[in-house]
Amino acid sequence: MNNENNTLKLKEKIGYACGDVASNFYWRVFDVFLFIFYTDVFGLSAAAVGTMMLVTRLIDAISDPFMGALADRTNTKFGKFRPYLLWGIIPLVAAGVLTFTVPDFDDSGKLIWAYATYIFMMLAYTFINVPYGALLGVITGDSQQRTTLTSFRFIGAFTGGSLVAYFTPELVSFFGGDNEVRGWQMTMALYGGIAAILFVVSFLSTKERLSPPKNQQTPVKQDLKDLTQNKPWIVLFVLALIIMMTITLRGSSGTFYFKYYVERADLIGSFSMAYMLSLALGAALTPLLTKYIDKRQLLIILMIIVSILSLGFYFVPKENITAMYCLQVAIGLALGPKSPLVYSMYADTVDYSLWKTGRRATAMIFSAAAFAQKLGGALAGAMMGWVLASLGYVANQVQNGASEHGIVLLMTLIPAIFAFISVGVIFLYPLTDNKLIEIQHSLKKSISTDQERLESENV
Repeated sequence: MNNENNTLKLKEKIGYACGDVASNFYWRVFDVFLFIFYTDVFGLSAAAVGTMMLVTRLIDAISDPFMGALADRTNTKFGKFRPYLLWGIIPLVAAGVLTFTVPDFDDSGKLIWAYATYIFMMLAYTFINVPYGALLGVITGDSQQRTTLTSFRFIGAFTGGSLVAYFTPELVSFFGGDNEVRGWQMTMALYGGIAAILFVVSFLSTKERLSPPKNQQTPVKQDLKDLTQNKPWIVLFVLALIIMMTITLRGSSGTFYFKYYVERADLIGSFSMAYMLSLALGAALTPLLTKYIDKRQLLIILMIIVSILSLGFYFVPKENITAMYCLQVAIGLALGPKSPLVYSMYADTVDYSLWKTGRRATAMIFSAAAFAQKLGGALAGAMMGWVLASLGYVANQVQNGASEHGIVLLMTLIPAIFAFISVGVIFLYPLTDNKLIEIQHSLKKSISTDQERLESENV
């Protein structure tokens, strides 16, 4: 508990960020390429992929709270959460390669393989990423430093995502040539090796400084009950779900948008990279912005901007590539601070829970946050598959007018609607900067009182 508010060293900030660079060698591939891989390479129908996205991610999302409960109850000489950065490497690397392997099965066999490997992939991701996310809540107890640390994290995430977005099509072509299936396998094996090194760096660079009260009881039912009484967390749960639908719809439909609507598949990599770099720049600006604007107010402003720009995207003609890139970069700049803000706010809800209930369940709160994100991604993936199927989408063919228009809607108007809905949700979030100062002061006073009592008893 000592020095919990000391300024974090640059080495630790960068080391923590390496963990999300590693994670994005997987998450960004899922976000940008997985849907079109399943339809155009693996050979599944859009409807089947949409249903699979919903079912598998629901199964995975349910596992998140269980992983959080397990991590909260882990005790090693390296801490509660850091060991998972090592333990999860081999399952994650293996799952990544298997997910992008196309077996020589019939259609039913392929579908079963896709379900099994994707569930394995998401469970492996949960096993390493839930503890990694929870690590944020125990590195420092200072709200502003958490915002800075999450900014480093998502600069790393978006930088890694930029590399993935740009180089993945090139690497698939390089490794596979005419054999696109082998290209995907080899690319994921390469990403797995890089991710393994980065997770080790993150493990070695970070330190856990905060822990639950020594006399805290740890029933899982109580952890779940505490969540239901944590209004700030409930608001963030709904918010994360809605914003993830916005992000997933735009990210996954972008590949279809350029391949079938703009008819410039060669631009997918650079378009995605421009977006990811703008996200990284937006994340980098977050600590500066939060010095002058309350987190809640800033998030409201940013999501209004995202909604307006996504709406504007609908009216861009397919020939105006420049306008597409400019709008995409502007949306990225507005969405960039969202992740550092929301994850910093999740860490604040851990303090709120401790202040209100006297119990700290860091991993449970962050795992439930991951649940919301995955549920949002699942709903977005299902919506995308069902919409495309209902409008007559056929892989690797010229699309009919309805299917083409559906792709445009998934890229523009539908995400704009979800972004606008998120603004109303943010208004319900109760933890202003002044309220956080009050909570932090109360917690410090409580800790000081407990220490004085213990010293008195020892005397």
